[in-house]
Amino acid sequence: MERPAVPFPPSPWRLTGDMVVSLWRVPADDLPSRPLPAGVRPWVVRRRATLVTFWVDYRPGGVLAYREFLIALAVRQGHRLAGSTVAAWVDDDRALAGGRALWGIPKEQGVFTLRADSRSTRAELTADGIAAVRFTYRDVLRLPFRLSARAHLVQQLPDGTECRVPMRISGRPALGRGRVSTGPEAPWSVLARRQPVLSLAVRDFRSIVGS
Repeated sequence: MERPAVPFPPSPWRLTGDMVVSLWRVPADDLPSRPLPAGVRPWVVRRRATLVTFWVDYRPGGVLAYREFLIALAVRQGHRLAGSTVAAWVDDDRALAGGRALWGIPKEQGVFTLRADSRSTRAELTADGIAAVRFTYRDVLRLPFRLSARAHLVQQLPDGTECRVPMRISGRPALGRGRVSTGPEAPWSVLARRQPVLSLAVRDFRSIVGS
């Protein structure tokens, strides 16, 4: 029997909560193989690729409330830079179904344990088929303004067509130190063997995903 379709909000999604973003530079040869849309290539400088991880606690006040761990690869499409989600886990069926159907984001189901206060975050993800992934973060410097940013993802929809996903966010930023740990057999253990170039908490954010 086919599983019944899971209803999800239409695009765009207006979301709110707290997140920690980390930027990583890793050898391009160490990247797990992942399909990208036609004409899209990893952005590689001096044989290193750039990954961006997002640990997010989406809270009530947006269209959905759930938790997510997402890994995006910095890519080039012609002369333009963008991101492309190469792995993601969420703990909500609607977020999973909507992310896949609307934007081609390869979300999987996961279980999250999250402990956070005003200066630090500790998170753990467990999911079928992967080793547990743990993350720790602590503020070093809070910045006295609200940060606003725009970006977009380039994804491939289930029918093979390309999808550009605009994103806008604003929130209270803080620079800090983050670290990922996981088993050596995990697909993204490349992150656990390195320190991020930059970690940034964005608290009380407001974001719009899609158009």
